[in-house]
Amino acid sequence: MQAETLSGGFKDPATQAAQAFRKVMEALARPGMIQHVSGAVPPAPLSPAAGTVLLTLCDTDTPVHLAGTTDCAALRDWLAFHTGAPIVAAKDCMFAVGTWEALAPLSSYTIGTSQYPDRSATLIVECPNIVSTGATLSGPGIKDQATLSLPETAAFQANQALFPLGLDFIFTSEDRLAALPRSTKVSAPLGVAEVH
Repeated sequence: MQAETLSGGFKDPATQAAQAFRKVMEALARPGMIQHVSGAVPPAPLSPAAGTVLLTLCDTDTPVHLAGTTDCAALRDWLAFHTGAPIVAAKDCMFAVGTWEALAPLSSYTIGTSQYPDRSATLIVECPNIVSTGATLSGPGIKDQATLSLPETAAFQANQALFPLGLDFIFTSEDRLAALPRSTKVSAPLGVAEVH
């Protein structure tokens, strides 16, 4: 087995996974708030934040879809060694990771059912950067409103309209992450016309 496959995991799994789990849960509870995470050093092209999320949330019972350039032998082997998570097609995954373009179309992923709305996919969207400007967010966990740099607004508005069904999103860049649960309402940045 290559050294790249064996390395890059948590050095102190119990502590680092617990710390990262708290950060991910905090991000989901407070949409738009940027969190810093550490612990994983995955092979390229995955960011440390995305790798940390995968190591924290995935195991042998959580199928993962690798989209675009993330679907490479180095990442498949790394994920298999550190989590045991099966690699599956988009329609069968609980988690998917890739760039916004690579993850399209969103209709490929399961949005849950009326009996089991929690049986939906979470998309880990790799971004060039994450900043607290851009689209306006409102809803549960947000006092008044928050702002977050999103790749677009229309897709998230359509997703929120499906609530309680829908997808949840975690945006990652370098060592940072932010989340957008399906319950969050998204408005276009001021001065930007919304396309309907």
